[in-house]
Amino acid sequence: MKILFVYYLPSGGVETHNRQRQAALKNFQCEFLYFRKQRTLVNDHRAPVYITNEDARIKHIISEGNYDAAVIISDFGTLPRLRNMGFKGKLIYEIQGLGSKDQASRFLTKAKPIISKYADGLLNPRTPHITKLFNELYPAIPKFNFNNCLDWTQYAYKNLPKHPRPIAAWIGRIEDNKNWKEFLLIGQRLVQDNPNIELYMFEDPTLSHPEERILFQSMVKQLNLDNHLTIHANIPNTEMSHYFSKIGDSGGFLCITSKVEGAPYAPLEAMSSLCPVLTTDCDGIQTMVVQDETGKYYNIGHVDDAFKQAKQLMTDLTLREKIRQQALTHVQNNFSLERYRTNFTTMLNCLGISTK
Repeated sequence: MKILFVYYLPSGGVETHNRQRQAALKNFQCEFLYFRKQRTLVNDHRAPVYITNEDARIKHIISEGNYDAAVIISDFGTLPRLRNMGFKGKLIYEIQGLGSKDQASRFLTKAKPIISKYADGLLNPRTPHITKLFNELYPAIPKFNFNNCLDWTQYAYKNLPKHPRPIAAWIGRIEDNKNWKEFLLIGQRLVQDNPNIELYMFEDPTLSHPEERILFQSMVKQLNLDNHLTIHANIPNTEMSHYFSKIGDSGGFLCITSKVEGAPYAPLEAMSSLCPVLTTDCDGIQTMVVQDETGKYYNIGHVDDAFKQAKQLMTDLTLREKIRQQALTHVQNNFSLERYRTNFTTMLNCLGISTK
């Protein structure tokens, strides 16, 4: 059984997703094709990784690979491209995230003629607005909705020397949908209340636009956050459990300010390291965070509410510890490699692919 996973570039949540499901699907032969890379670091997939956008090279890969199926993430133009190159296996089209709900609707409506013609199945990680669009636009194509997976042991809590100051952390790209401005405003409120608080932002600078970067730097200065903010650029994923453990033990939290998310990995990684999560209700997060059970929500655009929820998360130690422990259990039970393997195998069988 050979499966090819295809995406634009090895970065962010999709790269994490691919590496995690490689671990879940170790009984299959998984290979990965990315069209380009914008940084030197490519995390170890423990499987063959190809990086090329040349037709001749891709045609050679699929000819030699003789894959039973390909999972195409986001780029619907790859469906006819592979088929026209002689790809004979099943084509599964997957969405992990498409920006705002309006952007997703426009994107999938535009893609309808191609997806309808070439996709044998549609896959998404139980993201409510994507599930709804798939049902409305593609009633005849088989659809599969199940959680992504995470080997939580890779992100398990590390008992490190306690950091002396609370850390409020943020992960993402400096772009509008990630809503970085709101994190800076929340950070300002936290620092005004407690000048000892530190702000960490983890990001990939190769994925931001220059204009947005200038705006970001200007806002940091305007809010007087220079001495409180530390930027962590391109931290290897293997090191994140150290950071999350440190943040959790400091009395801090991971703050997610996104407008819309498909199925973000950052909260799962944090929860695995006993780092509590404060987040907007950005749609795809709903499978992960239950208010005051596995994390906390705040109303997007309302910095006062974010501050209130953050303050409770940092000072109500009984609630905080309950959230930390229940979040870990939630990840272990609902995002396991075993559950993903079962769901993925069922999907292949439903599409007529024998996995025996």
